[in-house]
Amino acid sequence: MTVAAPDVRFGADGLAPAVVQDAADGRVLMLAWMDAEALAATTATGEVHFHSRSRDRLWRKGETSGHVLRLVDLTVDCDADALLVTVDPVGPTCHRETRSCFDPDGAAASAKPGAAASPAATAHGLGWLETLWSTIASRVAERPRGSYTTSLLEGGVDAVARKVTEEATEVLLAAKDDAARDASGADRDMTRERITEETADLMYHALVLLAERGVEPADVVRVLRARHGR
Repeated sequence: MTVAAPDVRFGADGLAPAVVQDAADGRVLMLAWMDAEALAATTATGEVHFHSRSRDRLWRKGETSGHVLRLVDLTVDCDADALLVTVDPVGPTCHRETRSCFDPDGAAASAKPGAAASPAATAHGLGWLETLWSTIASRVAERPRGSYTTSLLEGGVDAVARKVTEEATEVLLAAKDDAARDASGADRDMTRERITEETADLMYHALVLLAERGVEPADVVRVLRARHGR
């Protein structure tokens, strides 16, 4: 997707503040600075660039961590001297491995007591899946010996897809066991934990299947976003 660069009134130092917002739910992820070079690089590549004031140079977000910001939209405020950068983030945005630079360490901002939790205010840890995907992608490229992921990949699509089917069945059985205990009023700690474990296995193997077929998780998210609210 191509995004046109808006007209910006840069300050005397050649910079303008850039507020970065997650396209999925509007969560503010970070604040940084752009100059004309960073703005041009952002629109040209589709990945967000900033001007690093500490290093006095162009900086592509995620150039060392891999946690890039994929550009969705660019707008300016009413005075045209500040930018709102809407993005699809790859992994946590903050260097502390939190989703947002405005989150406390290790978590997303929590909802106010008594208030309903919103997507922006609830920490489910889904951002960590980027770390898992990075590991799986590295196994695709490097194929280290002794790796379970490597053994799956070397079995081809049949081996990986078979595991996805097996794990989906295990999730079904775990859910039915939990439902039966729920109906009987029995303790569900063990069955709920089994659902958790089996779902973890299913998600992992589904990601390996995507990697084996060369499909990016971002494409799956794109489809989910398109379906959301229908």
